[in-house]
Amino acid sequence: MQTEKVVNHIVDWLKAYATNAKVNGFVIGISGGIDSAVTSILCAKTGLKVRCIEMPIHQAESHVSRAQEHIKQLKSRFSNVSATRTDLTPVFEEFKTEVSLDGKKEVVDMALANTRARLRMTTLYYHAGLSGLLVAGTGNKVEDFGVGFYTKYGDGGVDLSPIADLLKSEVYKIGAFLEVSDAIMKAAPSDGLFGDTRSDEDQIGASYPELEWAMQMDESGKTEKDFSGREQNVFKIYQRFNTSNKHKMVAIPICEVPKEYK
Repeated sequence: MQTEKVVNHIVDWLKAYATNAKVNGFVIGISGGIDSAVTSILCAKTGLKVRCIEMPIHQAESHVSRAQEHIKQLKSRFSNVSATRTDLTPVFEEFKTEVSLDGKKEVVDMALANTRARLRMTTLYYHAGLSGLLVAGTGNKVEDFGVGFYTKYGDGGVDLSPIADLLKSEVYKIGAFLEVSDAIMKAAPSDGLFGDTRSDEDQIGASYPELEWAMQMDESGKTEKDFSGREQNVFKIYQRFNTSNKHKMVAIPICEVPKEYK
């Protein structure tokens, strides 16, 4: 990958899109992970206004410290960057008092995890509306178009996706080029939606390098019968997530009413 050319292309694309949309810049949620770190730097390099929002909800301390350190470094490097911290923990706790928490624990936990992501999306759009900004997404290609590892209308609710055509490994290469902190570069990828340190790999059952491989094999027309052992298991994991999360990756289905009925 020609990293510098990719970086310049994305920065130019971001600036052109914002200019054509007649907005002032971008708002982005900072999680302490590589995707939001890379996306925020790319946005900052446009020279347009960038508002970084930290939105903890019972967040693991390691996630909080990485997010805060990244924002501090970003502000020191770019004068067009500002930051806001919105603690959504009280909002989340109040929400739980108003809904039923009956049901299987794993189902309730997942519903609440998705609620966290949707509260953050709402917060980002609030700040975007106040300042005339676009919400920049942080999803990469494997997450957005491979396994669908994001929350519909949560972190999937954005105005534009600067890194969605990049594999996770490519995001790391850009992160190194952009001098993202070692703490973030070395941290295990995590969505941070459960208030603990569980990683994406813990939840999915496969690492991002494995998922990239499976995505490439699937696109080449391979089937699980072409593999054995760990490769077959990873391929099955990829296909299971890809199938079950397809509703996130395609347009919302519309019931088309026959013209003669109208």
